Amino acid sequence: MTTTSSQFDRPTRKSVWQRLAQVPWTWRIMLSYLSVMLFLPLAAMFLKASTEKPADFWRIATSPIALATYDVTFTTSLVAALLNGVFGTLIAWVLVRYDFPLKRIIDASVDLPFALPTSVAGLTLATIYSQNGWVGSLVAPFGIKVSFTRLGVGVAMMFISLPFVVRTVQPVLTEMEKDIEEAAWCLGASQWQTFLRVVLPPLFPSILTGVALGFSRAVGEYGSTVIIASNTPFKDLIAPVLIFQRLEQYDYAGATVIGVVLLLISLVMLLAINLLQAWGKRYD
Repeated sequence: MTTTSSQFDRPTRKSVWQRLAQVPWTWRIMLSYLSVMLFLPLAAMFLKASTEKPADFWRIATSPIALATYDVTFTTSLVAALLNGVFGTLIAWVLVRYDFPLKRIIDASVDLPFALPTSVAGLTLATIYSQNGWVGSLVAPFGIKVSFTRLGVGVAMMFISLPFVVRTVQPVLTEMEKDIEEAAWCLGASQWQTFLRVVLPPLFPSILTGVALGFSRAVGEYGSTVIIASNTPFKDLIAPVLIFQRLEQYDYAGATVIGVVLLLISLVMLLAINLLQAWGKRYD
């Protein structure tokens, strides 16, 4: 008796459908929601970009103004995220290890950039850091200009990304036992040695995760930076603002290409965040 390939394929296809039917309903809801809210928009973005010829895609993605915006966006975001990694860890340390008046109010105010509209944040920062503002007037005599410069873009990125570091590091600090630190002190270690060799190793993955999250958030920031920056090409123009300018000019191809570039870099950053979180599990 001879058999054909179709006779072997049918049970295989049937088993696949049976396996799909056995998937828990929670997984079905998750996949459906992710498909509508995430996968389909991403696919639409890539399909729109694929309508451009490879040569045109490369020309738009590597144009001088696009490369300049990549530099401003990613370099400034990285510097802002690293600074927040230091000061955000310090803020989390103080909030966890010390008791002081108005602690709860200060702790709640850390989340203010999450709730505050970015346009309001940009307007507030531009006013405070202007040459006549409270902070800008103090640094103006030294020749430092914040508002409507690349420095102002960095300040806005630091403002909106700070909570990511604080809220990522804070739970880890809360769960850390002080007995280990006290044991290190009893063995003769200084406070600085204790921090570097006892506290920092289990805390470092959460710091890196907070920095990566803050970096990803700063890359996509628009509302606050568009107000505090002068949006001058080759000076302080960031990629999200360039995309909006292309849309205003009805250059949908240019906006889509630059958006895809930002999307790909964001996907790489999200993958790095997941790897950092997996690395941090070694200390759980």
